[in-house]
Amino acid sequence: MTGFSQFNFKGKKALIRVDYNVPLNDKLEITDDTRMRASIPTIQKILKDGGSVILMSHLGRPKDGPTDKYSLKHLLKHLSDLLGGIPVLFADDCIGEQARLTAGMLKPGEVLLLENLRFYKEEEKGDEGFAKKLAQLGDVYVNDAFGTAHRAHASTAVIAKFFPGDKKMFGLLMESEVKSAEKVLHQAGRPFVAIIGGAKVSDKMLILENLFEKATDIIIGGGMAYTFMKAEGGNIGSSLCEVDRIQTAIDLLNKAAAKGVCIHLPSDSIIADKFDAQAQTSTSPSNNIPDGWMGLDIGPNACEQFANVIKRSKTILWNGPMGVFEMENFRHGTKFIALAAVEATKHGAFSLVGGGDSVSAVNMFGLADKVSFVSTGGGAMLEYFEGKELPGIAAITQES
Repeated sequence: MTGFSQFNFKGKKALIRVDYNVPLNDKLEITDDTRMRASIPTIQKILKDGGSVILMSHLGRPKDGPTDKYSLKHLLKHLSDLLGGIPVLFADDCIGEQARLTAGMLKPGEVLLLENLRFYKEEEKGDEGFAKKLAQLGDVYVNDAFGTAHRAHASTAVIAKFFPGDKKMFGLLMESEVKSAEKVLHQAGRPFVAIIGGAKVSDKMLILENLFEKATDIIIGGGMAYTFMKAEGGNIGSSLCEVDRIQTAIDLLNKAAAKGVCIHLPSDSIIADKFDAQAQTSTSPSNNIPDGWMGLDIGPNACEQFANVIKRSKTILWNGPMGVFEMENFRHGTKFIALAAVEATKHGAFSLVGGGDSVSAVNMFGLADKVSFVSTGGGAMLEYFEGKELPGIAAITQES
């Protein structure tokens, strides 16, 4: 596998798989450009070397071929702005004649964006013929899309086989994503706390089991905490609970104890009489919530309890919010935890934040640059920490 930084792209057409699956509002304006900004250093290095760039990505989940609202043309102006005003060429297809001709005439210093890969069903099917047509557009393949590394799609996994070992590589973003994840998984300083939030135990079972081998402490927040509370015999009122996962929660608590991993559940909660931003709120012990009330955030005692664990840690992995942080009344716990992670980072801890909601939270609080690394790949990072091999990574690292 070739190192990106050492490779000279002079005179080469670099075909880069980026992750431009960014949120758009009703006016088709980008509401969060994190993933686009993260790709810029890779593009700039290639252009600086005297190479040209062909970008390919998916956007959304188009069902029936080309659809205007999923067209990557809506990203053109912003991409050009991010690149300092360089005009970005656009092909209204990713493998058609226009794409071939435009890519063929691309000059050093030029950038071409291909239309949405998912306008072809062959992309998600991992079709080899489709991957080959894409591969023919460039001289070198660069995968810089960690957010799609867990998908065995044509542009992320299959395409690599059409490039020799010295002509396929990770981009700078992918390199740093893999390096940060590896650091947490294999070189973590202890104490190592994993902060796992979100709604469902079923979504986080595998990551919890894998972390029992690595972490010293696991903080559990969000809706999933109440399934654990119920498993311990607590009264959780109308809080979210996966009744069919209560035995799973008991098993997880027993496994953690057997491994010597300390599980921290929120001692108290901010509760509400309905799931609504304007709901009546109160504070209650998490294991004694009155009937008709639900826990929507961690309480003040839990905030202090969790912050103390985080601040003494050397490694912090954060995946999932502590409450319904989208509503202002239930945001405090998530922000408190974010600030504790920032504090620990200041004192030398390595902090990795990943998973869509955690990333949205640190961006919302303006703290993204105050933790060690913010991952752009929610599902990919989750699967990486579950111990799964990611096809997009294996396609580059395994010798062909």
